[in-house]
Formats: sequence, C-alpha cells, structure tokens
Amino acid sequence: MVWVGEYKVTEDKQLFNAGADILKKNDFGGYTVPTQGLYPFQWNWDSAITALGWLKFDEPRAWQELEVLISGQWDDGMIPHILFHRDSDTYFPGPDVWGSDKKVKSTSISQPPVLATIVKILCDEVKDNDLKNEKLKEMLPSLIRYHLWWYRDRDPESTGLVASYHPWESGMDNSPAWDKTLDAVPQVTWEYQRRDLNHIDAAERPHKEQYDRYLYLVEFFKNNQFDSAKIYRDCPYKVNDVSLISILHRATLDLLEICQQLHVVDDEVQELKARAALTESAISQLWCEETKFFYSRDLMTDSLCKIKTNAGFLPLFGQLASIEQAKYLAEEAQAWMAASPYAIASTDPRESKYEPQRYWRGPVWLHINWMIALGLEFYQFEQTSSQVKQKTNELFRKFKFYEYFNADTGVGCGGNDFSWTAAIAMYWLLDL
Repeated sequence: MVWVGEYKVTEDKQLFNAGADILKKNDFGGYTVPTQGLYPFQWNWDSAITALGWLKFDEPRAWQELEVLISGQWDDGMIPHILFHRDSDTYFPGPDVWGSDKKVKSTSISQPPVLATIVKILCDEVKDNDLKNEKLKEMLPSLIRYHLWWYRDRDPESTGLVASYHPWESGMDNSPAWDKTLDAVPQVTWEYQRRDLNHIDAAERPHKEQYDRYLYLVEFFKNNQFDSAKIYRDCPYKVNDVSLISILHRATLDLLEICQQLHVVDDEVQELKARAALTESAISQLWCEETKFFYSRDLMTDSLCKIKTNAGFLPLFGQLASIEQAKYLAEEAQAWMAASPYAIASTDPRESKYEPQRYWRGPVWLHINWMIALGLEFYQFEQTSSQVKQKTNELFRKFKFYEYFNADTGVGCGGNDFSWTAAIAMYWLLDL
C-alpha cells in the first residue's frame, strides 16, 4: 500500500489512475488510438471498447469516442475498421493502399460490431441522462444503418449468417482458424515494407506470407471499386466467422432493446428483428456435434474451420447457444483453463497450431475474456465465469497494460500502454 497524507491509495486506485493516464496519453482529440506508434489511428472495436474506460471517469468523453467513430460511416451504412483521421508513417497499409475516397479516409472493411452493445452499457450506467438522451437521438439512426449494412451487404441471400471478407475484419487477424481459407488466396508480388515489425518482435506477429495474402484482398476490394455485389460473388476469401456473428447478434439484441425503450418501431426495426431470428435458426450450422464446439465456416469449401479457438465460446456472449451447448462450452472452458497457466488462450493449448505468444494463435486477450465471462454468466455458469475473471485479473495485475499476453508465461506481448486493455481493466477488473 502507498500512503499519501491521511489517505490510503489502494492498488486498484493506482491501477485505475494508470489506466486513465493511458487513455489520456492515447487521446488524439476525440478518439483514442490503441497505442502510439504501432497503431496510430482509430480502430473500430478498439474504440468502442475503450469507451468503457472513459465511462468510468469522463462520461462526455465516452460518448465523444463513439461519435467520432460513427463520423466515418460510409453512405451504405458501413463503419470501417480503421479511420485515418491524420497522416502517420508508422503504420502499413495506410489510406493510399486501401484507396477509399470517403469523407474520412478509411479502410474498406469493418470489424466485429460491438458498438451497439457498448452504447447499451453507457445507456444503463451513465449518470447524465440529459446527455444520454441527446447522444442517443443522434446515434440511433447510424447504429440501425450499420446493422442493416451487415445483414444486407454480408448476407444478401438471407441465410442468417453474415460473411467476412478479410481476416482483419474478424479482429482475430492471424487465427489458425483462417489458415486453410487464406492459403487459397493469391499472394501479392510487389514489394512492401511492414511497419509493425519496427515496433514489435516478429515472433509475436503474423508471418509475411499471411501479409502477402492480406494485401491481395485489400487490392481486390479496391480493384472492384468496393462494389458489394461483385465482392460477394468473386472474393476468394469468405468465412462465416462465429465470433463476428455472435458479437453482431448480441449487439442487435441490445440495439433492439434501445429501440424498444425509445418506442422506435418502424420497418427497419422489424427487419432487424427478422434478421436476428434468422441467425438464431442458422447458428446450429456452426456447431459440431462430434466435438461439442462452435467453429467458423469456410464458405469457399462449405466446411467448418475445425481449429478450436476462443471464438467458439462467443455464442455464449451472443446468447445464441442452446442450454445443452452452453453446458458443453462451460466444460470446455474449464478444460482450457486447466491446460494453460494463463487463461483463456486464444487457441486451445492442446491444438497443434497453438503458439502462446503469436498474436491470435495462442495469447490471452482481456476483452475476449470479458465477453466469455459475460456469456457464461448469462447461462448461469457463475462459477466458471468467476474463474475466467479471476484468472484474467491475476494476469493483468502481474503484467499490466499490454495488448495481449503469452498464455504460457503471462508475459505481456504486442503494444504496451494499450487502450482497450486499460479500459477493460478499469471497467471490469478494478474494484474502487
């Protein structure tokens, strides 16, 4: 403990203040970069989750974070995965490679749409109701358009399962679940200079051959003038990403609840309800009865991506699992936690492709653990949910504010002073 005058400053208060300092340091005037240098722009789901940290000590700034994110929305309703608000030479690929010509320079793909869920949390927890009502009135049409973009653009045949066109869109960039699908994508032949390796050890980042294919897809979108119909028809990478689908569904439920509270009932709200019902009917297609687990599906081969990753737990967060499926997932979570000193690893530690420190191939991510814990709690597996929180708390307190953590040693990896790590710790782990 540290004593200042008559006041005892607890460890939690110190950590909270450190987290707040990280958000302030990474604040670029209304939006928060994930970390300086490595990620110098505004990322979609990073920014949404970071608002949870701002919520704990600056409510207007939390709303502003989301407002600035929404300001980059395309005319068709998409909110991009990166907004390039200012120039920077520390990140590749930048806006020149993506080639979009929107009012805010951006990428041409999105990211897991946790945004409406975060808005719902703010609505439930903020103290300034006048400000809440003002911001909701401004944001709600954009949130509805964003969700309808997902359903109309990425599931034009109304299957109930939206498609992702790029591993970066999943947020889980180099997950081993994408390996086979990505291997079928051509590689670019032109030379480029990655910037991430100027900041982070190559052992913690995706391999070059993966980057070659990531960039091919970026060029593919640009060469097809971002035309939705052409991309849906011809994109060489199409996946029903179970984590993205689950996060979208949970966010749609939250968005519908906001609409109900505001007495918004129109054709667009009815379409959201119908699309959510389709997803609830279709999600069983991503369940493997043999292994009792959820997987993403490669739409190019119509086969499940049968590598166990933490994405398979997120139907709990999405409230899409049946009671029986939830029971199996809770047991699986216990098995993963027993298999690795630090939990929950992003790839099952018993998988041959498990790499405990390489980005999304093994490391622990605090925001995913938060979602898994919420899902377990929803299905009344309180003990397992508490265990996930406890293990996450131990990891964070030992290694602090890194982007992600080695699942075997706990050592921090990726960027340090990381915004969404600070935000989730402040919101979920620290008891003031």
